[in-house]
Amino acid sequence: MRTNQIIVTELPTGALSEENFQMRETVLPEIGEGEIFVRTILMSIDAANRAWMQGATYREAIKVGDAMHTGSLCEVIESKSSHFIAGDIVFAESVWANQAIVPARKAQKMQRVPQLSYLLSVYGIAGKTAFHGLVSIGRPIPGETVVVSAAAGSVGVYVGQIAKAMGCHVVGIAGGSEKCSWVVNELGFDACVDYRDPAWSKTLKGACPNGIDIYFDNVGGEILETVLFRMNERGRIVCCGAVSQYDSNIPSGPRNLPGMVVVKRLRMEGFIVMDFAKDDNKALRALQNWVATGAVKVPEDIVDGLENAPAALIGLLNGNNRGKRIVRVGDDPT
Repeated sequence: MRTNQIIVTELPTGALSEENFQMRETVLPEIGEGEIFVRTILMSIDAANRAWMQGATYREAIKVGDAMHTGSLCEVIESKSSHFIAGDIVFAESVWANQAIVPARKAQKMQRVPQLSYLLSVYGIAGKTAFHGLVSIGRPIPGETVVVSAAAGSVGVYVGQIAKAMGCHVVGIAGGSEKCSWVVNELGFDACVDYRDPAWSKTLKGACPNGIDIYFDNVGGEILETVLFRMNERGRIVCCGAVSQYDSNIPSGPRNLPGMVVVKRLRMEGFIVMDFAKDDNKALRALQNWVATGAVKVPEDIVDGLENAPAALIGLLNGNNRGKRIVRVGDDPT
C-alpha cells in the first residue's frame, strides 16, 4: 500500500516555513493485529503542531524524518481489531497523510453527524477545550467579565460564545480591527481589543470597567503580562496555550509573576483537554444544545489538499484563520 505523507525535513529554529516540510511517497507495512488501516478525510491543524517540534510535551517530540503528527477524522478501510469494522468513521492519532495504519487503541469511533467537520471543531478538541477550560477551571458566574485571547481562533471563538451563553460580559483580544469587528458582530462578543494597536492596554481597560474575573489565555507573553494588571482579586487565569512563543527561541514575559499572582491572590492553572475526558459527554450535551439554539455559531476555516497542510499551519501561527482550521484530504463518505 502506497500513500503520500508530509514529513519534517528540518526542525525550525525560528519562524516555521514550508521549507521545513516535504511531501514523499511511502510504502505502508502490512496491517497487524490490533491495528486499523484508515483513509484520511479531515486533518486538524493546531498551534500544538508547532509546539511538538520544540521538544517533548505531553507527547513525544517530532523529529527530523517524521511524518507530521495530527488528529484526523478517517474512514476505516480494513480492521484487525474487534472494536472497528470497515466503513467506521474514527478520530485517530495519525499523521499528515492520505492513508495510514494506526493502533486501534489510538482511535475512537465517532457518531455520524450531518456536518462531519463539526467532529473536529465544535464537537471536537476545539469545542471541548473551550468548554472544559472555561467551565471546569474558570468556573464563570453570570455577570462576571471574561477575557479571551486569540478570540478569533479555533478555541477562542467557543470560549467567548460559551461565556456569553452563561451570562458573562465577554471581551476578546485579536489581531487587526477587521478580525475584532467580526468577533463582535458575528459571534456576539461585547467587545474585542486589537492587540496590534499601541494603545490596546487602555482600550482593554475601557472594555472591562469592572475589571477581569476570568482570563482564558491562548498566547502567553506580553499579552498575558498586560492582562494580569487588569485582573480582579481572586481572578482565575486558564492557561491553554502560548502561541506567541512557539516561533521564538527566546520566550518573553510575563515579567510580573509571581508578584501579581500573590498580590491579587490569583489562581492560574494549565490544562490539556484530555484531563477532562470523563466529562466529555457533559461538554457535548451542552455544546449540542447551544448549537441547536443558535447560542453558539460554528466558524470553520477549511483548506483543501494534503499538500497545503504546511501553509495552513504557518497561516494559523500567523493568525490568518477565523475559527477552527482544518485540512480536507479526502471525500466525505457520509
